[in-house]
Amino acid sequence: MARVIVITLFCVCFGVWGGSSATASDGDRKISVYASIYPMYDFSVKIGGERVNVINMVPSGVEPHDWEPAAADIAGLEEASVFVYNGAGMESWVPDVLGSLRNKKLVSVEASGGIKLMEGHHHEDGEEEHEEHEEEGGDYDPHVWLSPMNAKTIMNNIRNALAAADPDGEAYYKANYDRYAAECDLLDKEFESALSGLSKKDIIVTHQAFGYMCVRYGLNQIPIAGLSPDSEPDPARMAEIIDFTKKNGVKVVFFEELASPKVAESIAASTGARTDMLSPIEGLDDEEAAAGEDYFSIMRKNLKSLVAALQ
Repeated sequence: MARVIVITLFCVCFGVWGGSSATASDGDRKISVYASIYPMYDFSVKIGGERVNVINMVPSGVEPHDWEPAAADIAGLEEASVFVYNGAGMESWVPDVLGSLRNKKLVSVEASGGIKLMEGHHHEDGEEEHEEHEEEGGDYDPHVWLSPMNAKTIMNNIRNALAAADPDGEAYYKANYDRYAAECDLLDKEFESALSGLSKKDIIVTHQAFGYMCVRYGLNQIPIAGLSPDSEPDPARMAEIIDFTKKNGVKVVFFEELASPKVAESIAASTGARTDMLSPIEGLDDEEAAAGEDYFSIMRKNLKSLVAALQ
């Protein structure tokens, strides 16, 4: 966090601190909401609607795991009304930044609060065992939003935070939440209906991001690497995955949009499988952003890819 400390000193020295503002600007009277990563941005836009101006702190196309805020981001938080972050170990920079802020009116919300966090443990045969924990600590999978039921919890936490910063909009935020909670219920039913009848359950992924989805729908996630999409598997792990792919007739090796597909392509070339994208929805690439994709459209693309791989 040395970078954050330097940023904080920069802000103090050059006078970018300001008082909390309940609006994004004097003209539009919208409350200013900062979101730490794309899913928090998308959910904040959905719940906040016309009453909020939401800033996604991580730029489009940037992988968020190792991203840290710049001076302008911290200056923006000093003027913001609400800060939405995922938690569950996703944003290591948050505690230091929140501790440095002078914006005492800022409503900050750990949107994953109330969700049972999951650890993944690998067996020697490549299969994965999951455990859920309510307490803090440990090396948890932060990708909680990949279960639609968790997405409902996240949006409800955001709704409460927006209402705390903008009490006049409480009914408006609740109406938006009700709408998108129903959409989450529908999405959950679509996943359950499409996946429950498939005999194959194993999915090979480059990034250990899909535990919540797999537990919800009875799938078996086999990650090539760990929770960080940039981690590289050692030769022994590569050999395990190749052996598992051949023995179990796995047809697809999944990669993701914001990380290199080279490892997935190497395993596919060694086994006769093909590659396809399965998005952890950590962020949008430029093409997805331009097309107006969102959480629900990408989750449905994920479902289509899963069905094609497991048939």
